[in-house]
Amino acid sequence: MSSERIYVIGHRNPDTDSICSAIAYAYLKNQISDNEYKAARAGQINEETRFVLDNFSVQIPEYINTIATQVKEIEIRKTEGVNREISLKRAWELMKQLGVVTLPITRHDRLEGVITTEDIAKAYMDVIDSKILSTAHTAIRNIVDTLDGELLCGNIDDYYTKGKVLIAAANPDMMENFIEEGDLVILGNRYESQLCAIEMKAKCIIVCEGATVSKTIEKIATEKNCTIIISPHDTYTVARLINQSMPISYFMSRENIIKFKLDDFKDDVSAVMATKRYRDFPVEDKKGRYVGMISRRNLLNAMKKKIILVDHNEKTQAVEGLENAKILEIIDHHRIGSLETMNPVYFRNEPLGCTATIVYKMFIEQNVIIPETIAGLLLAAILSDTLMFRSPTCTEFDKDTAKKLAEVSKIDIEKFAMDMFSAGSNLKNKTAEEIFYQDYKKFTIGDQLIGVGQINALSAEELAEIKEKLLIYLNKTYNNRNLKMIFFMLTNILDESTEVLYVGQGADVMLNEAFDAEASNGSIVLKGVVSRKKQFIPALGSVIQ
Repeated sequence: MSSERIYVIGHRNPDTDSICSAIAYAYLKNQISDNEYKAARAGQINEETRFVLDNFSVQIPEYINTIATQVKEIEIRKTEGVNREISLKRAWELMKQLGVVTLPITRHDRLEGVITTEDIAKAYMDVIDSKILSTAHTAIRNIVDTLDGELLCGNIDDYYTKGKVLIAAANPDMMENFIEEGDLVILGNRYESQLCAIEMKAKCIIVCEGATVSKTIEKIATEKNCTIIISPHDTYTVARLINQSMPISYFMSRENIIKFKLDDFKDDVSAVMATKRYRDFPVEDKKGRYVGMISRRNLLNAMKKKIILVDHNEKTQAVEGLENAKILEIIDHHRIGSLETMNPVYFRNEPLGCTATIVYKMFIEQNVIIPETIAGLLLAAILSDTLMFRSPTCTEFDKDTAKKLAEVSKIDIEKFAMDMFSAGSNLKNKTAEEIFYQDYKKFTIGDQLIGVGQINALSAEELAEIKEKLLIYLNKTYNNRNLKMIFFMLTNILDESTEVLYVGQGADVMLNEAFDAEASNGSIVLKGVVSRKKQFIPALGSVIQ
């Protein structure tokens, strides 16, 4: 199976049809395709849907709050962090070996800094201070390694922390005027020069061209605590290489490092990168641990997430970040809304009571056997969306489909529907906000953006209990949202009627015109109206347009 994952996802504040259709369609696609299809959700499931999933022992789909590409989904270069003590030469060699221009410097998986090829070039070209080696607290180990040398005497774990670097080109009598305590002296095989440097309390002498050092010099150096390093290179080469032994900690960037988190979004990262001259940027996880490096090239190569939308086709109802995803298909039964795509897509929209009915038809068309569990989910979706065939959106094909699915899933339609609706209408312990967002959608009609929520219950008493707190919440949320109007439908399934709560300038006038009824004090009762999709939204649309 291909490693490419494609999400099948319904609308925000998903209902039973949205969730069950996503699960069933993902199953179907996995039977007929080599890609990996995964059902997902764009919001929290309601109690009715939870009952359905529990009844069929189906796991709740993965929650995705945004479909926008994040750093964790981009190829991250796993450049290992280096120790701050390594030499400039070693860092340069690593960069060439790895083909990078930036090295992360870490300690215990935490980022301490970064060093770039530009930093190394400046260290080599701009430094003319003869004391820079000691100022940088260069490790003796680094000097030996950089000069391809051999430690004759001294402590390999020691540091060079005082004095200057000089070349003993003069005779010993002249050298006494230049050498100071703690200096590092580069010299040749002359016994007198070596002895003079040691007697003048040099910290370290570097003997070039692999010259032999006498036992006497070695003994005196040991007594005077002077380190001796023998290098195979000539004096010129040693003098040229010596600065490359300095630790990268002296030149690395520590402050104001531009770095990103795994959960950061690609567009945000791209915007930051566009303002900076660096090529590579460190990435950390939620706990601040170094993960790797990314560059502009990684962003350019990043693939958009591929998704299939079910049970909606309006951008205001879709998962966040939709503009950054690649939509492959749309399977829906609602009006055609405001969604636009960059490329042609497979769009299947049929005037049926439920998206699940369309998914059922696709199983039949593809000659794929419907498992008992999937049949139960599809049946639950149809019963929920059609209010057990009471909704005017319900067609004869929906009814016939439900009967066939009931046989496969071994479900008693009426009993199961009542149990499902009872679970969904258990609202006593829920807050007004939880009830409001249980099934809430935004619609663009003409040039107006409106919000419409709906809750179904089995009795007027249940709806009366939540009416007052919903009225208060409607006014509260209206003041915090850029919406023209907000409506909330309290639908009595058995009575086949809806009381609509409303807020917004002109909402009452619009309801009066749309339904030829009297709206007052924030509510209106509509007999025979139970469908948001086929009755409520079209009536408002005709008035607005």
